[in-house]
Amino acid sequence: MPIILRLDRVMADRKMSLNELSERVGVSNVNLSKIKTGKISAIRFSTLEAICEVLDCQPGDILEYTPGEKSNQ
Repeated sequence: MPIILRLDRVMADRKMSLNELSERVGVSNVNLSKIKTGKISAIRFSTLEAICEVLDCQPGDILEYTPGEKSNQ
């Protein structure tokens, strides 16, 4: 998949745990963990907005596009 999620890197830069982010964003640990590990195929803009607000970052800090093989979804 040509989209790489960098949530783990941004969280580490901000020294924020998954539990703290979950509480502040209002999204379950399980769902944030899936985002963090890249095991998702979609993300709601409202969730992305909340994550960016809490982490004081831009969506481009979390999402990275790398040209490559297209998925068949």
